[in-house]
Amino acid sequence: MTINWQAVFNPELALEAIPSILEGLPYTLALSLIGFGLGTFLGFFVALMRMSSFAPFRWLAMWHVSLMRGVPLMVLLFFIYFGLPFMGLQLDAITSTIVAFTAMSSAYISEIIRSSLQAVDKGQWEAAKSLGLRTPIIYRKIIIPQAFRIALLFLSNVLLDMVNSTSLTAMITVPEIFNKAKIVGGAKSDYMTVYICVALIYWVICSLYAIGQTRLEQRMATY
Repeated sequence: MTINWQAVFNPELALEAIPSILEGLPYTLALSLIGFGLGTFLGFFVALMRMSSFAPFRWLAMWHVSLMRGVPLMVLLFFIYFGLPFMGLQLDAITSTIVAFTAMSSAYISEIIRSSLQAVDKGQWEAAKSLGLRTPIIYRKIIIPQAFRIALLFLSNVLLDMVNSTSLTAMITVPEIFNKAKIVGGAKSDYMTVYICVALIYWVICSLYAIGQTRLEQRMATY
């Protein structure tokens, strides 16, 4: 049995297709970074609610984490983009993606932040309080910097997952790189080549993020 490698990967088509595919790169990067940033912001407060002594806050945070971790991202995207209009709320594809990414990532990030905060030695709290420092200052100057070092690797994994998850947004017409690849593949009747190209592009993006993570870890290790 012989394999027709030209049908598997056409180098000439790949060179022609890559510029068109890369037109969606700004959407891929922007949506993943915005979703991650907003998810981290929301996740921090969800983590504080999970650690709160006020029971309703804990229950609300636990419900949010359980729901967002239990619902597939594709289902959430479809619910927001296609379902909310039936309730009188119409969101465009970009806004729907940001809302879904923020809600989903905040659940995972909140658990990372919560475990990282709790991993900081309680002696740090006691020493800071004995010096008369207020709770906001203790968090900002002592607890959060140490917790961030612990959480960095896990937060990076969430970011990489979000970069890859942007491919799902092609299903709601977001013009990111996978959406562009589908269009090129259909126009050229060669999906295999363009899918290999887009897979390599995702790999390069994630590799660059991983390099940045490693350098940040090395930099923080010096402090």
